[in-house]
Amino acid sequence: MSVHIFKLPDLGEGTVESEIGEWFIKVGDVVEEEAVVCTMMTDKAAVELASPVSGTVTKLAGEPGDIVAVGAALVTFETDKAAAKAKPADAKPGVIAEAPAAAAEEVAPEAKAATPASDDLPTRVITSPAIRRRAKEAGVDLTLVPGTGPGGRIQRRDFDSFLKAKASGISIATAATPSTAVKEIKVIGLRRIIAERMSKSKQEIPHFAYVEEIDITELEALRKHLNARKSDANERLTLLPFLGLALIRALKEFPQCNSTYDRARNVILQHDAVHLGVATQTPDGLKVPVVKHAEILGIDGLANEIRRVTLAARDNSAKKNELSGSTITITSLGKLGGIASTPVINLPEVGIIGVNRAVERPMVFNGQIAVRLMMNLSSSFDHRFVDGYDAAAMIQRIKEMLEHPATIFLPD
Repeated sequence: MSVHIFKLPDLGEGTVESEIGEWFIKVGDVVEEEAVVCTMMTDKAAVELASPVSGTVTKLAGEPGDIVAVGAALVTFETDKAAAKAKPADAKPGVIAEAPAAAAEEVAPEAKAATPASDDLPTRVITSPAIRRRAKEAGVDLTLVPGTGPGGRIQRRDFDSFLKAKASGISIATAATPSTAVKEIKVIGLRRIIAERMSKSKQEIPHFAYVEEIDITELEALRKHLNARKSDANERLTLLPFLGLALIRALKEFPQCNSTYDRARNVILQHDAVHLGVATQTPDGLKVPVVKHAEILGIDGLANEIRRVTLAARDNSAKKNELSGSTITITSLGKLGGIASTPVINLPEVGIIGVNRAVERPMVFNGQIAVRLMMNLSSSFDHRFVDGYDAAAMIQRIKEMLEHPATIFLPD
């Protein structure tokens, strides 16, 4: 008999501990080398960890939501040769099977009672943690979902198609039955991180909010003109890259807004580079992917990078350095943007700019009543380091450029 202890590895970026996100194994399972055993949550992303050995699981470090220190035992395996032989002859890489009753009793007697014997041999489903979570909430057995990705990986479109097909075959009850059920949802993983950061931001930062309305009629005309010249619909421009370029130009005049606060040293770090955070709603919750060195990009380059990093955040393919290091953030709820909002600053930054919904309204324009496309910018600043006058002046500078969009592209 041989015991192998799989210790939590260093997940990078100075991580000293990590939260258990989800287990894909349990005590008594026979696991093959390189099979994914769990996801661990860092401050930025969910990281899948694979087994370094083949063996029988005898102990797990804890439950989802528990914190494990780097270097501490995560999974304990028995790598006894007899146990290894007990796995099915047709097992494939990535397959997790129940250990035979005799082996389970020999390794961990208590595991036999907790894990009933079964003739089923569930195949390891390859997909993202986000889809696993959605499947759990929807009560979907992922082994029934056909995957079209590499190696049969279930992608978002596969799961969405399965849900639609399932829904089409379900009859809706004519009479509603009152329910008193209460669903308990443990606050773990990214949701816990979001909660902690939002609370910390509001507790530590005296937010100064400023809302200004902008006439984007000319900007929208320019956007449509530029998009009409693009044959690829995926390359068409939204309003965000225009806002991004205007913000980048304005920051040259108001560099105090392109700063981060190092609380430990009580130092403001004023950045030359603009690492633009883009607040993005994902199936897992709010993430802020980052366009690095946005100040060197043109309108198409910025649009492409915004598109790339937000998509990576949504499908969990974003790298760690693409989810950190922003110096200022923009946020948009699209059609749900409302009239105004009070965005929460993304620590340790000192400012955030929010886009609200664009609507046509009658306005006085050149002395006449005319229908104009109006949109509000809702911004928040750290009042400890950005004076209200400077914050308002910067938003007014952005307003000027967006209302006269040709000025966005003038040389400095």
